[in-house]
Amino acid sequence: MPERTADEIFKEFKEHSIAEFFKKNRQMLGYAGKVHSLVTIVHEYVTNSLDACEEAGILPDIEVKIDEIGEEKYKVAVKDNGPGIPKNYVGKALAQILSGTKFHRYVQQRGQQGIGAAGCTLFSQVTTGKQIYVKSGTANGKAYSCNIGIDTLRNKPVISNMMDLPADQSFRGLYVEGEFADVKYENSDHGVYEYLKRTALSNPHVQIKFISPEGKEYTFMRAVSAVPERPKATKPHPLGMTVNDLLEFAQKTESRKLSSFLLDTFARVTPNKISEIKQIAPNIDMEKDPHMLAWQDAEELIKAFSKVKWVAPDASFIKAIGEEQIRVALKNILNPEFMNVVERKPAVFRGGIPLIVEAAIAFGGTAGKKTEEGYEGNILRFANRVPLLFDSGNCAITVAAKSIDWKRYGIDMDSQPISIFVNVSSIYIPYSGVGKEAIAQEDEIIDEVKLALMDAARGLQRYISGKIHMHEEASRYNIIMRYTKQLANDLGSMTGKNSKDIEKKLEELVAKHYPKVSTNANKAEEAKEVESSEEEAGAQEAEPEE
Repeated sequence: MPERTADEIFKEFKEHSIAEFFKKNRQMLGYAGKVHSLVTIVHEYVTNSLDACEEAGILPDIEVKIDEIGEEKYKVAVKDNGPGIPKNYVGKALAQILSGTKFHRYVQQRGQQGIGAAGCTLFSQVTTGKQIYVKSGTANGKAYSCNIGIDTLRNKPVISNMMDLPADQSFRGLYVEGEFADVKYENSDHGVYEYLKRTALSNPHVQIKFISPEGKEYTFMRAVSAVPERPKATKPHPLGMTVNDLLEFAQKTESRKLSSFLLDTFARVTPNKISEIKQIAPNIDMEKDPHMLAWQDAEELIKAFSKVKWVAPDASFIKAIGEEQIRVALKNILNPEFMNVVERKPAVFRGGIPLIVEAAIAFGGTAGKKTEEGYEGNILRFANRVPLLFDSGNCAITVAAKSIDWKRYGIDMDSQPISIFVNVSSIYIPYSGVGKEAIAQEDEIIDEVKLALMDAARGLQRYISGKIHMHEEASRYNIIMRYTKQLANDLGSMTGKNSKDIEKKLEELVAKHYPKVSTNANKAEEAKEVESSEEEAGAQEAEPEE
């Protein structure tokens, strides 16, 4: 085979857009597997709706409708009551990958990359050849509709049929409808219904109406009537910086001095900290123009940052679900016999990124997962209120949960109706992939989740121990009470006293030693009497008149 020259080889050299890349690698966006792909579509639209409503201070009402229109082909429609999308932004918002309101902000949010809704548009286009239909309305009644696709070669939106709609005060928000092939609806632990149920669990302020392909209608009612406080943007912490990060920030700054650049750009930097940095790195000129910062200077600064005693990042910028809200949501969705909710104090990972871990254990009710043998426990994973249904084995939450010796707490995850709930809140969630299906196994996150779950488990341990103790007490009480009548008769024969009086005194004596059991027994007896009298009354009413 003859040798080829570099010029001949590089004739094949081409540039590719990010949209073209994801067109060929759609599994990276969560479009891997037919059931998984359908859940990903619903997930992207629903999280966008939640974010939009909360940013506008609106209690979210979301409707999801899925229709089967062919073999492994479905129409998905999602409607919300949010602020809508301005006409001049709709193309970029729904059909330009890495374009949006989230990626550039240092703020807690559900989505992070600006890929989600655009990824849905791309997936519809490559599986059905069709564009997405969009209708948007604002509070003043103005509305428009259009169809949107993607020019994958240039990663640019393609908009057609744009038209203004008649003023309609009844419609406000965003309606998105698309057709998707290579997808499948399934009633399973990894299906759309389960995803929406868990979304309602971690977002008790939302109301979700879902119409399945079979025509069944489900409504997850709002459990809390207050919009969560909106997270505020914050500054990055110096401990979370790399050399490259520091140089990029330096190029963007409007500051003219390195000292003012550090003060303006990063959290927890004060004039005193600048003095500390000067002492640690005397070769750094704080009067220098930050735009002239060299790699070597940036390296010295990063080393100096690691030696300064910093105040931890401000966790007030993180808005967790809240202990009371989780209780209300668990009661609303799972109605457990017992629950214990724990919220950890703010912690940091990867040097300086703040996070808050919330955990809960629910026992009984509809908690756990039904099996042929009975029940088994399940793990409900969330990141910034978003359910994580897939790739559980690679998730920090699963790793933390499986590292706990549950039997030490009297808990059997293989046979008891138990649901473990964990939500990680942060301004930056380190997902293990672009599809945002699992949290990366950062040691600090695993430790925080483990500590939260162990704390929650102790509460359940006390409850189960109390239940076992009560059962043992009830068994002893019943055994003793079984012999009181015989003992009363024998004592009556021996003493000549009334055996009924003796029996009553014996019962009182036993009840004094087992007060809780006797109280429960009396209540059960009273309930039985009421039920019996009601049945008798009902039977008398039913008798025909002569």
